[in-house]
Amino acid sequence: MEELIQLDKELFLFLNNLGASTWDGFWLFMTEKFYQIPLYLLLLFFFYKYFGIRGTMITLVVVALLITATDQLSNLFKNVLFMRPRPCRADGVAEFTRFIAERCGRHGYFSGHAASSMALAFFTGLALQKHLKYIFPFMVVWAVIVSYSRIYVGVHYPGDVVTGMVVGILLGVGAFKLHTFLVRKYGEVS
Repeated sequence: MEELIQLDKELFLFLNNLGASTWDGFWLFMTEKFYQIPLYLLLLFFFYKYFGIRGTMITLVVVALLITATDQLSNLFKNVLFMRPRPCRADGVAEFTRFIAERCGRHGYFSGHAASSMALAFFTGLALQKHLKYIFPFMVVWAVIVSYSRIYVGVHYPGDVVTGMVVGILLGVGAFKLHTFLVRKYGEVS
């Protein structure tokens, strides 16, 4: 386990130090959830277009449950179960980290950003792929970029990000199955 942790630290420092001030603005933009609102509104429009008002209401409830689940599970792992310091706070790592984030939380295992973005990507990609041919790969690429941004800005190790992505995939697929069931049962009759 110690070797794996050391490899995670080394990979983090390698990836994090690939950054350059030219790209900092892009990665800060991608890591900030507030700037993703136009994408969320576009997705909401597609859900309304293809699932109607009842389907959209079901979607909003499922997404609220999904984001709550990813955030709370991430907080449980970070602050109760593992309490692993983030790289921007870890001795032997922080002093070599290219830290550009606004702030650095205390604990980092696993990344809530990676979990929630991948969960949303899988949920929306699966739910809309019948109507929008390229939505699934687009959403997964978006989630990978958001996830990598956490390494770039200096707040998560690659292991934090990969674990978050795996958790997000599992929760996203579960949310898709729940959504499919609820839309069939309570959605509009067409």
